[in-house]
Parts: sequence; structure tokens; C-alpha cells
Amino acid sequence: MALPLLPGNSFNRNLGKERFHKSQHFGYSNDVSMLMGEDKPGIGGEHLRGQKLKPKFSVFPRGVGSDAPSWVAFDKQVLSFEAYFEEEVHQRREEVYRVRQCKIYFYLEDDTIQVVEPQMKNSGIPQGTIIRRHRIPLPPPNDDQFYTVDHFNINKDIVFYSKTFKIVNCDEFTRNFLRKLGVRINPSGSVPADAYSTIRKQIADNMKPLRPYERTDTLKQFLDYDRQVLRFYCIWDDTTTAFGDARELILHYYLADDTVEIIEVIPPNSGRDTVPVFLHRGKLPKQDSARMYKPGEITSRTVLNVFGPMGHGGRYILDNLKTGSVHQEFYNDSDLTIGTAINAWGRKIILCDCDEFTKNYYKTKYGIEDFSPVQYKVSQHLKIEKLAPPYNGFGSEEDSLCSCLGLLPKPPQRDFKKFMEKDRNGLDSNVLRFVAKLITDNPIEKERTFIVSYFLSDDTISVFEPLQRNSGIMGGKFLERCRIKKPGQELFKCEMSEYFKAEDLFVGSRVNFNGHKFILVDADEYVFRYMEKNVQEFPMADIASIMSKLRSIGESNSREIKQQFVANDPRNRNEMTYETFRNVMVEIGGRKLTEHEIMTVGRHYSAQENLEVDLGLLMAVAQEHLKKKAFENFSKLNDAFVYNDRERKGLLPIQETRTIVKAFKVPLADDLLRVILEQHEENDNQINYVKLVSGLNWRENQNPAWQSTPIKFDADWSGQTTSNAVKTVNYLLLLEDLFGVQE
Repeated sequence: MALPLLPGNSFNRNLGKERFHKSQHFGYSNDVSMLMGEDKPGIGGEHLRGQKLKPKFSVFPRGVGSDAPSWVAFDKQVLSFEAYFEEEVHQRREEVYRVRQCKIYFYLEDDTIQVVEPQMKNSGIPQGTIIRRHRIPLPPPNDDQFYTVDHFNINKDIVFYSKTFKIVNCDEFTRNFLRKLGVRINPSGSVPADAYSTIRKQIADNMKPLRPYERTDTLKQFLDYDRQVLRFYCIWDDTTTAFGDARELILHYYLADDTVEIIEVIPPNSGRDTVPVFLHRGKLPKQDSARMYKPGEITSRTVLNVFGPMGHGGRYILDNLKTGSVHQEFYNDSDLTIGTAINAWGRKIILCDCDEFTKNYYKTKYGIEDFSPVQYKVSQHLKIEKLAPPYNGFGSEEDSLCSCLGLLPKPPQRDFKKFMEKDRNGLDSNVLRFVAKLITDNPIEKERTFIVSYFLSDDTISVFEPLQRNSGIMGGKFLERCRIKKPGQELFKCEMSEYFKAEDLFVGSRVNFNGHKFILVDADEYVFRYMEKNVQEFPMADIASIMSKLRSIGESNSREIKQQFVANDPRNRNEMTYETFRNVMVEIGGRKLTEHEIMTVGRHYSAQENLEVDLGLLMAVAQEHLKKKAFENFSKLNDAFVYNDRERKGLLPIQETRTIVKAFKVPLADDLLRVILEQHEENDNQINYVKLVSGLNWRENQNPAWQSTPIKFDADWSGQTTSNAVKTVNYLLLLEDLFGVQE
């Protein structure tokens, strides 16, 4: 028995205590003072009288079971229970209450509960999640506690928010889990039947047929042949009818569902209305029926001997023998071959040809190899050529032709694309300039020299005569820049006149410019290089075709040709001047070789002089490239060279130097870099990298600007020999290419 709480009859309970702290029980919520710490202990952590604290641990004692937290030990583990609840139904005669089945999910990781009602077809009730997942409190007066796994068992009532759920069953995992916890599982129950569910089940049973329908599976055919269509080109001969003619058609056979579609090919100006299709897509019967059936008139099954009204409660018998069915044969892919005539609702259509996919399909499936088409194209009428009226002499021929093409005359359009491609661009002038002489018997006129300029951008030609001192002839512009017609053409004609093109001008050609006859005797360096670059347009500059022509000329007299070259080389140097080479080629080829072809051979086999490379020029070009690419990383480049130079001699091997330069991505072409490294090479293939970096550094050691160009366009050129002119020709290389290696 406890001592009475009287003075002198109780001992001091604070003896031996060391903790006397107080918990904060009161606070403010929304500026209202209220009790906040109901679960907090009293003085020194002791429980207050009548205070019930929530357990800090699970139902298992501390130290029993796994030490892992619940959200790890029970991750993705859920207990599933089958349950139902009764819902009252008002103002209905058929039912008073309704039984609604549901599933209760208990999540072991956090003791949360979710209630879900499976959806029923055409129920008319909002179904799905009834109670969302969260911790559900116990019914009052224990609403300060929550449901745990100990509260669940079969044939037990669970109250969630004043709604009673009856658990009738659970899954196998739930049974095993509860057994491991030591819970004795009650026997399974059953869901009681209600009037509404019984009526709905009867309706569903009555809607089922007495015997199953015949089912034809077309899904496999659709998946195998979807978007695969056979195409045939057909002809329909309708000439027997009044005002009829042969009609071209295209037949599409869809392999996915064995349907046919026919489209008519309507030629222009045929007078026929343009319709989308000739025959809409559908199955095509082989035989014409006496009448067209309405949609739904032909069905796969028939109802016989109907007793009573149709619908609910009626009686009917299905025709299993199909006595009233209509049998029709439809066209399929095996019936469609080239040359076959098909019946398209009374129209005889002949299949004449097919596309490549259709041929491969029949070759693979049926082994057909012969796909000879049937001639079905209607003979085309002779197309009458529209002739423009002859030129009347007013304006240019193009301008006069534009006035005949429309009611509102428009100026002729120039070839803008050609103009943009062939217009002058930097050092590329796109102007071919030739030296010309007049073809005349007058000795004074023979001495005159002309510069013929052909502009590739618009095919115009201008002729200029350089001023010659003491000649008695004023030089200057001889012919204004314009397009020049070829001679011998009629002036007033319907066709367009022919003008001089770039391929008509070459060294040795004779041209007639408005009655003045010229012979082209020379050209500048740009002309030769441009023609050799575009040999498909200028066959006179194609060394391959010229060599084949020389081989055909020298097949029978190759020995004499060799002797002729050797006789003109008394010093036996295997070289000769270009004038001598030109005379020998004229004697060999005669009139079969033009002057331009001889010059092309001479340029190809010219003896090039070994010119010394100017290091200053190379470094100026390299600095210009580095400046354009904004390369300034010279200090780190020099540090990399010094780091790899272990002996500190200022020299590195050429291959190692090239690797370092490439590693720094110095923007120099490979050929230019190779020549620069060769110029900085010293003994034993060593590169003086100090001199190399100093020469490339355009910031500190800038070289004078590079002023020379590979092909300089001189506007005042008057036919003088350029520095690139051929002086000597190595005829030995020519003979080796023509007749093989010489002994």
C-alpha cells in the first residue's frame, strides 16, 4: 500500500535527481495562446499524471528483428486485403442497399493505408481511389492513434472515417506475413449478393449469344502487309460507246485487307472532269450481281424463327447452316497478272504493266519471272511546234522574242546564276584574253596587233588595239563589248542566232567579228591555266586527248619521229627550244594539230628551272596566314620547343618539330609548313626552332607585306610574253609517254 500523502508520511522524490528542466507546453499559433506540447513530458522528463505517450518503437522489442529502418526493410512490401462496404440506396424500388467491393492496401514501410475500388463497366458510379494513401487514425475515442498491422485480419470490421469495411480475404503474401507475426488468420469470408449486382449479371448473361460467332482473324495480315500496295497500269477501252476513247487507269491492290482502288489518269486538255478516284477502295467482286446491296444487307450470320419482341426477353435462333447467306468471290492478288482482263462492275480493264515493287512481290511469292508489258499507250499526236515570228530588226532578238510571249512585254532576263559564278572575284578575273592579227593581204594591216577579251560572265567580246609608235594608226577601242554573232546566218529568221562561245576561241583559231577576220596567235597565262583546269569545255587544252591523237598519228612512223627529234638536238641534251619543238610538231602532225594543242604539249613537257626559294617570301606568306587566323600563341610554342630540347642546343629533329607545330594547331598548309621546315634545316636533319619561332612571330618580327600574286591580272597587257612562257621542252619525256621507255 502507498503511504498517505500527508506531511511526514512521504519521502522526498527529488533525492538523487539531476535533471529538473521544464518542457515548453504553451505557445502561440496564429497569434493565439494555446497548449502546444501535449506529448511533452513534465519536470526532468517524467511523465505527467494521466499522460499517454505514443510508442517510439514498433511492436517488436528493441534488438529483435532487423536493425534497418522500416523504409528500407519493408520497401515495396504491401499487404493487400479484399473488402466491401454497404451503401444505402434511397428512392429505388429494386434495391435498398448496394454492396461495393474494394481493396485495402497497407504499406509496411510507413503504415499508410489506401482504399481502391475496382472499376466496373457501365456502373455509373465514380470509382477508383476511395481513400488516398496516408496514415488513418483509429475511431474515437482513440483518434490520437493510428492503424497498424495488428488491426487487420480476415472477417474483421475496419472503420475508416465512419465507414465500415468488412475484410473477407487477402492474398498469399499477406497470409504468410501475418503468420510470421504470430497472427492467427480467420477463415475467408464471402461478399454478399445485392439486388443491383444480380440484375446486372442477368442482363450481361442475356446479352451473350447462345453460340459463338465465327471469328476471322485479320490482324496478322494487317501487321504483315500494312502500307504495302501493288500497283498496276491498266487500260479501259471505251471506244465502243459514243464519244468514248481509251482511258488510262492505275489499279491499287492493298495487301493489308485485299481491297482494290482504281484511279484514272486524266491527260491535260482532255475535256474530262478531274475526279478523285475512278473506283473507291473496297473489295472487288468477280461477277456482277443483279443489284447493288445496301450497307448491312449482307451479314455473316442470320437470325431465324423469331418468337417475341426483339431486345430484352426475346427469343431467337441463329442460322448455323448459313442458308440465307450470299456467296461472293472477290479478286485477290493471285488473280492479278499482266495481260489479265478483270471485270470492274461491268467494265473490262486490262492490266498492262506494274511497278518494281509489284514485280518483286510476284517473283518472291509466286515465282513469276516474265513481266513483259502490254503496249497500251495511245499514239501521241504530232506536236505542232510553235514558231516565233521572224526577227523584225528592232532591238535585239531576245527583246523582240519577249514581245511575242505575252500581252505585256517584259525585258529579257539575263543568266544571273552564271553572272555570279563567272564574274570577277579577287584575282580570278574570268576574262580570256588573246592576241589577234588581221587576216589580210595589206602589209600595213598585217602589222596591227589586237587584244581580244572574252568575258565569261555574259559571253561578250571586246577588241582593243594597243597603241604602236610610228605606225600611223590610232590605237584604242576597236570593237565595243557585246555579243558577236557567228557569220553566215540569216538576219531575219525565226530561230535565235548563234553567238561566239568560249570554246570557239583558242590559239590558232580564225574568227570573223562583224566582217573583220582575225587569227588568234597567243594568249595570256590565265587563259592557258583556265583551259587546262576546265578540259571538259576546252578539248584543245586536254593533254590526254592530245596524246591519244599523237599516238594515232605516230603508230606507223614512230622511228622517223624519234629520228626527227634527235636530228634537231645536235648537243644531245634531250631538250630543245620551243620554236624548234613547234616546227617539229608541225612537220609531224601537219594540219591535224592546232597551234593551241602544240602549246599545251609544250607547256606539259616544259623544262622547269630549279628556282631558289625565297625564305623571306615564305615567312611573309606564313605570317599573313597566321594573322588572318589570329594565331598569337608563340610564347607557349617556344616553351614547348625548349622543354623538348634536353641538351639546350636550340635544335630539334624535323619530325619532332613537326609534331609540336601540329599539336599547337598552327594554321599553315602542309606543303607550306614542309618547305619552311626544309629552309630552317641545319646539320643532321635538325631544325633551328629559335629562328623558326622568331620568323613566324608576326607580332614582334613582322615581315613586309607580300606583294606578288601567282597570276597577276594586268589590265594594260598588250600581248607581251609573260615570265611563265615556255622556253625549252624536254622531248625525251614526250617520246617515252608516246612510244615507251627509250633504249
